[in-house]
Amino acid sequence: MGKEQFMIEEITKELVLLLIDEQGKNMHDALRTVYTSDTFAKLCDLKTGLYTQSTAYIYEYLETELKTGKLS
Repeated sequence: MGKEQFMIEEITKELVLLLIDEQGKNMHDALRTVYTSDTFAKLCDLKTGLYTQSTAYIYEYLETELKTGKLS
């Protein structure tokens, strides 16, 4: 596993935990929310470099997407 893939997996785990802690989602819903989001698609696209940003920064993108239906 490359460094990029490891970083993506760690951020994904942290995003799921944030959704559970801050929005009260259960594990299944939190996983589905992350994996079906445009934010996750951007996170996995190495060309965007999003995986190099902090989890808090990426979580803000995810929150915006969940509230508005689109990325900011």
